[in-house]
Amino acid sequence: MPVPVPVGVLRLPRGPDGSSRGFSPTSPRFQALLGGDEVTVAVQGVRAALRQRYLRGLMAARGRPTRFCLRTGVRVDAVFGAADVDAVAFQVDVLRTPLGVQAAALLRCTDIIAYSFLLD
Repeated sequence: MPVPVPVGVLRLPRGPDGSSRGFSPTSPRFQALLGGDEVTVAVQGVRAALRQRYLRGLMAARGRPTRFCLRTGVRVDAVFGAADVDAVAFQVDVLRTPLGVQAAALLRCTDIIAYSFLLD
């Protein structure tokens, strides 16, 4: 007979009244989940507009020579390929580094401080 493997239990933090678990109904996080007020709707509209600008910028960068400034202070050049949905990594081609050239590579977004490319 196989021995059952113990499984950890995730416990929510104590609520504001001390006996419940979960969020306070008056907390900003709970109110954001409910939605409804004008400020939340306005903030969502602004975030959507900024996201759309960012995605259009990524589309414009596709296939163009791009310079990346990394957290280590190194600057590398590459041809921009694509970004994943969650903006975790950029796929680039012909990556030129101080150590040499890579045909293709993935650059983690957490390592990138800035990137730039020229528009025609």
